[in-house]
Amino acid sequence: MPELPEIETVKRTLSPHLLGRRIEGVELRRAEVVKHPDAGQFAAALRGAYIQELARRGKYLLIRLQNGATLAVHLRMTGRLLCVEAERPLKAHTHLIFRLDDGRELRFSDTRRFGGLWLLQAGERDDCTGMHKLGVEPFDAVFGAEYLQQRLGRRNISVKQGILDQSVLAGLGNIYADEACFAAALLPQKCCRELSAGEWQALAAAIPPILEAAIANNGTTFSDYLDGEGREGQNMPYLNVYGRGGQPCRNCGAALEKTRVGGRGTVYCPHCQK
Repeated sequence: MPELPEIETVKRTLSPHLLGRRIEGVELRRAEVVKHPDAGQFAAALRGAYIQELARRGKYLLIRLQNGATLAVHLRMTGRLLCVEAERPLKAHTHLIFRLDDGRELRFSDTRRFGGLWLLQAGERDDCTGMHKLGVEPFDAVFGAEYLQQRLGRRNISVKQGILDQSVLAGLGNIYADEACFAAALLPQKCCRELSAGEWQALAAAIPPILEAAIANNGTTFSDYLDGEGREGQNMPYLNVYGRGGQPCRNCGAALEKTRVGGRGTVYCPHCQK
């Protein structure tokens, strides 16, 4: 699933192509990808709207319009949002096309159709996207060891489950949770209640740099993720543990172990992560 670095990269790569553009029309090839409002209202409300800004909240891409409305997009597992020339042949599983005033198209595709789009009008209460339930961003000033310990320190769940809880920390997913635990020298299955103040400090200090590095590398592509211009992420060679079960640890050479934590595939070093 695209996580914070991938959505931030999509935002940054789409922004130069979309800012100031007018949406001339909307073609819905599969109406079910629109979650709110109904498909007809969605298309009608977007026709003629100007794109003012692109933003991100957790794993949601936000396209803000000049009329005050916000188009929220969640790519889930296999979603893609690409800006292309209108003449480019449609790829399979293209479900939604925004036709722009410069002749190009913004296309939403999703092989597994888990992704979705929501259009919120100015002043409309957001009780449909799930964004109102999100916790702080890893780059927020309030984020740190004290925040994590306050939110998770008494919970009888694993460290990995804790930092994957989107109501605690918005945007972190399976890839970067594994990487953060490795960087902090913490076993991902260790119980939150057992962490010391120093371990919370190490974990909080590890998360932002890992995300920043992934953004700098255009995100991580394992199978489906592409940025807004159709390019794969370049971060995979820099991952220390995720996806490397059975391979030698880059730090100590021990074989990395693969297990499941909270139902999620997890890789860690039994020597470096105590």
